[in-house]
Amino acid sequence: MSAVDTSIRPRPEVDPSVDHAIQAIVAGRSTDETCNTDLAAGPWNFDARPGYGPGSSMGDVIPTGAPRQGELPVEYREASADELDERIRAAKAALGDRVVVLGHFYQREEVIRHADYVGDSYQLANAALEHPQTEAIVFCGVHFMAETADMLSRPEQAVILPNLAAGCSMADMADIDQVEEAWEQLAEVYGDMDTPDADGLVPVIPVTYMNSSAAIKGFVGRHGGIVCTSSNARTVLEWAFARGRRVLFFPDQHLGRNTAKAMGIPLEQMPMWNPRKPLGGSTEGELDDARVILWHGFCSVHRRFTVDQVDQARAEHPGVRVIVHPECPMDVVDAADESGSTDYIRRAIEGTTEPTTFAIGTEVNLVQRLAADNPQHTVFCLDPVVCPCSTMYRIHPGYLAWVLEGLVDGEVRNRIAVAQDVADPARVALERMLAAKPPEAPASDWQFAS
Repeated sequence: MSAVDTSIRPRPEVDPSVDHAIQAIVAGRSTDETCNTDLAAGPWNFDARPGYGPGSSMGDVIPTGAPRQGELPVEYREASADELDERIRAAKAALGDRVVVLGHFYQREEVIRHADYVGDSYQLANAALEHPQTEAIVFCGVHFMAETADMLSRPEQAVILPNLAAGCSMADMADIDQVEEAWEQLAEVYGDMDTPDADGLVPVIPVTYMNSSAAIKGFVGRHGGIVCTSSNARTVLEWAFARGRRVLFFPDQHLGRNTAKAMGIPLEQMPMWNPRKPLGGSTEGELDDARVILWHGFCSVHRRFTVDQVDQARAEHPGVRVIVHPECPMDVVDAADESGSTDYIRRAIEGTTEPTTFAIGTEVNLVQRLAADNPQHTVFCLDPVVCPCSTMYRIHPGYLAWVLEGLVDGEVRNRIAVAQDVADPARVALERMLAAKPPEAPASDWQFAS
């Protein structure tokens, strides 16, 4: 995690703005492709519609009752980029230490330039803990991240999500009712889930990725489990195997599979749990032999990356260094040179002294920013189609200006608050996550590092 300079940076040789790239494509000034030309429009055009919005998750089915954003006032919708930039800076100056703005790596450049801290979900969870004096935490990320910040911050602190429609399709792929039902079915196979065997191990330890709802984190906390991020997934699985025979890993199958495979667990001991099928679609024998039970979920951003893209990068750029996120499918991870979290990718690029060509398999906003910030290297996204995270892209400077100016006027807008009966057990699982620190290692070493 890093503090950032909030002054406007001179435009480097590579433009860090994905929005500029999309606008150029739509206007015919670029021959590049985008997955949806609606990305050029303001996200408020989609707030009243069901769905995740244009981008990588536009094909995913959003649950009934998912949060919606109310209408953004017209003054913010019609303001120019420069005007919004100035209003955000003025509001932050007026608020001073009363507010801290956290920005996830996948946020658009026009938002991230205003963040006091930039990082991945693990780093920003720590940042929420490190600012007990602030009155408000404005989380430029997605819903589950703001929930986590609320659970880790002091009760009197307000956690604000600038656009309530910024959810996460992966997190929505495991709801609390499905997980409770899966646990009951597993108990029919394994017996009492709370009773250790002769070796002191319980049948199953639940592990949820950070990309999950507060309710899921609460479930994990109640059942002796733990939360993980892509930074510490291996450390968390080691923690879990010291306490249980098996792990139920959700919602991202790919992070679970890639991490367990790197630990030497064979694929035949990693059955998939499809919540729409009895016993998740497996037999009792398969579940009995399982070491890691993988939930049928995925990230639509990272599912876009393919082995063909890796092959093309190698053909067009001899000597290219391919680094992908462990949310990518296993065959993509296997085809790459390295796999690691968003911060691992950042440190790998920044820590390489010789000019190098990097092909990166993660969200395009981060890749474009890394290319701009590291002009000594050639950095490009493996996916040639410009297709940002649908839900991260719902955070726009217009919404950030709106919530900050509300704080200046004494109004808290879009506060995220988790009920205490959910927050208490979820906090237990989150505290276990924060204690599960991965070992420090140079970014040139292949591993799931922070």
